[in-house]
Amino acid sequence: MLIPPPLSLYVHLPWCVRKCPYCDFNSHQGKGALPFDDYIDALLRDLDQDLPLVWGRTVHSVFFGGGTPSLFPPEAIDRFLQAASSRLRFAPGLEITLETNPGTAEHGRFDRYREAGVNRISFGIQSFDDESLKKLGRIHDSREAEHAVKLAQDAGFDNFNLDLMYALPGQSLAMAEHDLERAFALQPAHISHYQLTLEPNTIFFARPPQGIPDEDHAWNMQEHCQALLADAGYGHYEVSAYARPGRQCGHNLNYWRFGDYLGVGAGAHGKITLGATQQILRRWKVKHPTAYLAQAGVPQGIGGDDDIAPERRPFEYMLNVLRLHEGFALADFPACTGLPVDRIAPQLAHAERQGWLAVGPTHVVPTALGRRFTNDVVALFLTD
Repeated sequence: MLIPPPLSLYVHLPWCVRKCPYCDFNSHQGKGALPFDDYIDALLRDLDQDLPLVWGRTVHSVFFGGGTPSLFPPEAIDRFLQAASSRLRFAPGLEITLETNPGTAEHGRFDRYREAGVNRISFGIQSFDDESLKKLGRIHDSREAEHAVKLAQDAGFDNFNLDLMYALPGQSLAMAEHDLERAFALQPAHISHYQLTLEPNTIFFARPPQGIPDEDHAWNMQEHCQALLADAGYGHYEVSAYARPGRQCGHNLNYWRFGDYLGVGAGAHGKITLGATQQILRRWKVKHPTAYLAQAGVPQGIGGDDDIAPERRPFEYMLNVLRLHEGFALADFPACTGLPVDRIAPQLAHAERQGWLAVGPTHVVPTALGRRFTNDVVALFLTD
């Protein structure tokens, strides 16, 4: 039997000051005054349409992603949270994260975001090297990045994440190490440290920048930086996520544990387990902000619904849980997929023989080798 897992709420705010050349997210460069009030109205119509999927369930985290959510004034964030909490049951003290571009931080704003209910900030720093930031098309420099973090700290935020990239154009091992040293000095609770990749439908994919480190150099950077993060007290709990004890991102952990989430906003995706019908539904919304503003809350605003058939569920489950160093409990597999553990026994045995997974009586944990070849491990669970 499928048992609905914990529920989160994802809110997509699609506008940014300038589209970065490596970004493949649904983000759109803002032109002129942005329709903040109209967009909040659309989000609430969208949420109302999805509410029947989750009646009576508790929301354990909220995440404002983008785009650049910090373009939205605190009053808009407050209005959405107030309205959402009147429609949904919010868990006491739930984690509420706002993604922030350091180039959009304004004095005094962090106080007001905190008053609105935001209790976690995620800063898109990417690098503390000004030349690297220019190559990445970022609108901030290293001084502005540090200033924005300190403004948030002054406002009382001690739970914040710094996004950092490595294997950047022209980046050396020493430069990657220096980025981490600058980050450590700001004492973040969480660091997301991930390799620059050239994604389809991006400027960098069409016109790759010169000087990107090759695979061997990128791997050396990754290993060296992982050791630095460990020495600084950051536990490596997911492929690219590191946290102080007890400061893992609860929202993203719910994704990786195959939890449920409502997705509202232009292009937002959701995943909902329907216990009554024993279905797992993926739903997404129309992508372009103009279309979304016009259609949110009516059937035309739904970009699509996908009922995940039972034969696809093992792959979908492993695609998430095998990103985690903790792996998964065998008892969670039938609860999250509605399938018996026997369904994946051959694949688990094969992965164990390859040295990719440690399969115990109650838990399955990726080995160090398995974490290096996550895609190969996950591919074992694909069906023809």
